[in-house]
Amino acid sequence: MTDNTVYNFGAGPAMLPHEVMQQVKDELLDWNGTGISVIEMSHRSKEFISITEEAEADLREILAIPENYKILYVPGGATMMMSAVPLNLLANGETADYLITGSWSKKAHKEAARLGNINIAADSADDNFYSIPPRENWAVSSDAAYLYYTDNETITGVEFGDIPDAGEVPLVCDMTSNFLSRPFDVSRYGIAFASAQKNFGPAGIACVIIHEDLIGRAGDKTPFLLDFKIYADNDSMFNTPPSFSWYMAGLIYKWIKRQGGVAAMDELAKQRSSRLYDFVDASEFYSNPIPERFRSRMNIPFILKDDELNATFLSEAKQNKLIELKGHRSVGGMRASIYNGMPMEGVDALISFMQHFEQQHG
Repeated sequence: MTDNTVYNFGAGPAMLPHEVMQQVKDELLDWNGTGISVIEMSHRSKEFISITEEAEADLREILAIPENYKILYVPGGATMMMSAVPLNLLANGETADYLITGSWSKKAHKEAARLGNINIAADSADDNFYSIPPRENWAVSSDAAYLYYTDNETITGVEFGDIPDAGEVPLVCDMTSNFLSRPFDVSRYGIAFASAQKNFGPAGIACVIIHEDLIGRAGDKTPFLLDFKIYADNDSMFNTPPSFSWYMAGLIYKWIKRQGGVAAMDELAKQRSSRLYDFVDASEFYSNPIPERFRSRMNIPFILKDDELNATFLSEAKQNKLIELKGHRSVGGMRASIYNGMPMEGVDALISFMQHFEQQHG
C-alpha cells in the first residue's frame, strides 16, 4: 500500500486485495501469453476451461468440499438465488422454514413466499434485527424441505457465531458477505451460496455449493437459468457465464491459499473487527447497538453522538481517503465493511481519523 491508497469501506462492491488487483492489471491485455484479455476469451476455449478447472480445485481445497457436492457459478448474484432456491426445492408443494434476522433474509423470505409454502421459524424484527433468536424459540416445521438463513446481515451488522442446528433438514445459507472469511463444515449444508462482490471478486456471479441430492428437483416450469441441474449438467456454461468475474474469483482463491487459507482469513477478520469495536466501545462519541455475541466481523455500523455531524464526518473521511462509510439508508449512521481485501492499515487509518474527528467535534 502507498500513501495514496484509498480505503474502500463499502458493503459491496467492496475493496479487493491489492495484490490481486495488480495481477489483473498486469494480465488485462495479455493473459498468459495468449495476446488477448480474459474479457475477450471464449468461455469454451481450452484457456478459459483451464481457469475454471483451477478455480474449482483451489476452492475445493481451501474449503475441504466433499466430492458429493457440486460447485456451480450462477449469474445474477445472491438475489437471484432467493428465487432459485424455492423453485428448485419446493416444486412438489413442500414447506420451507426461514430464519429472518435482517433485511436480506427478510427479502429472501418475501420472494420465497411468492413461490411456495413458507414458514417463518424465527424473526428478530421486534429487536430491530440487533440479535438472533435463540434456537429453543424457533418454530420449525415437522417436515420442512429446507431451513434457510443468512449467515451475515450486512445492514445491521449481525452474524451467526456457529452453524444452526437443522437436524436432518437440508440447511440453505446465504453466505454472501462472509464467504471465505472463516472455515465451515460444508457437509452440514444442503446449499451454501455467495455473491462475489464482497469477498471473492467483482459483482455479477454467485458461487453455489450444493449437495448432489438436491439437484434435479426443479419443477417443469422453472426457467432454465434458475434450474440447478442445467448448471450442473453444463459445467455452469449453458450460456456464456460472467467469465471475468469467474476468472477473478479464481485469482482470489489462490491469494487466500497464499495467505494461509480461510483459517488465516478468520484470524485477520477477528483482529480487524476487534480493533474497531474496541475503539468504538471505549468512546463516548461513537456507539454500536449490537450485543457483542451477535456482532459481525465483516460489517461494523456505528453511530455518531450527534447526527448533525454525519455529513461532515463523511466529507472529511473522504478527504482522508476513507470512502463509502455512509450507513445503509434504512438505519442511518455509519458503516465500515472490512472484508478479506481490507488490510489492517485501512482499519488503523479509520481509527486514527475517528480519534481526530472526535477531538475536533466531541
